Amino acid sequence: MTKRISTSQLKSKLRQAERKIRKDVNDYNRAVNKYNSQLKKAVDAYSRFVREYNSSVRKNKQIISKEIRKLNTSSHSTYYISVQTMQQHYLDVSSLYAEGCPVSSEQDEILNLIETEQANSIITANAIENNEYPDENTEDQEIGDKLHLVSVDLDNRWKGAVFALNPNNPDAARHFCTRAREIFTEFIEMKAPDDAVFRFNPSCARTDRGNATRKEKIRYMMRDKQMESCVIDFADEDINNILELFHVLSDGTHGSAGRYEFDKLLQVKKRVEQGINFLCIISK
Repeated sequence: MTKRISTSQLKSKLRQAERKIRKDVNDYNRAVNKYNSQLKKAVDAYSRFVREYNSSVRKNKQIISKEIRKLNTSSHSTYYISVQTMQQHYLDVSSLYAEGCPVSSEQDEILNLIETEQANSIITANAIENNEYPDENTEDQEIGDKLHLVSVDLDNRWKGAVFALNPNNPDAARHFCTRAREIFTEFIEMKAPDDAVFRFNPSCARTDRGNATRKEKIRYMMRDKQMESCVIDFADEDINNILELFHVLSDGTHGSAGRYEFDKLLQVKKRVEQGINFLCIISK
């Protein structure tokens, strides 16, 4: 038999149902407002990132344009030739990946770093060879613990290289270059051993000694990035440019911190550190 309820009981139940509906609606509205607030913060944060990113890219493009005009194009040293070769590869990358070209966030990061690497290479060449310093430098991108995550030994060598850059060290340039050169060589060998490169591409280019070339090793390191060959070419020449810079600096072994003023060595340190950062990013 159906239980009978009084009119007052029915009204009470209706009021309870109405209160629950109002509570549910209020809870829903609060949740929507919270979501909209969080979404607005995320959109604002992303918009700030895009503005800062675009500003950084424009700044580096402007630096490259200014510094390339200062470059001593009449020089035929292997170091200058490397700087000019980098510039050509940079232009190839810029042409292929024009502004607005759809890329992944990972590819976008690499393209941004290419801008920085090219700017740093020309700034450093002008500082070392022409005593020309930029009105505006690139932003610092310290490697932090990135190298430590790759190898504790390489990280310790980097700390030793930085320690050698002491204004009271008469052999600062050579000591720094020796340690830094080892980092680049061993980093690449560690990330792209020959047997792994040969398995990845049995027909890859090899040196006279039968090892995979540095470019093939870099191609292996970037195998999952899905980037065009011009990016591989740039990365290979970027490393070559730093190694050529070491040859130039290794001759500066006389006087306080060698024949190079300490400001020049600090620019070199920045060039090398950001070059290591570039290697860490393209190989992760």
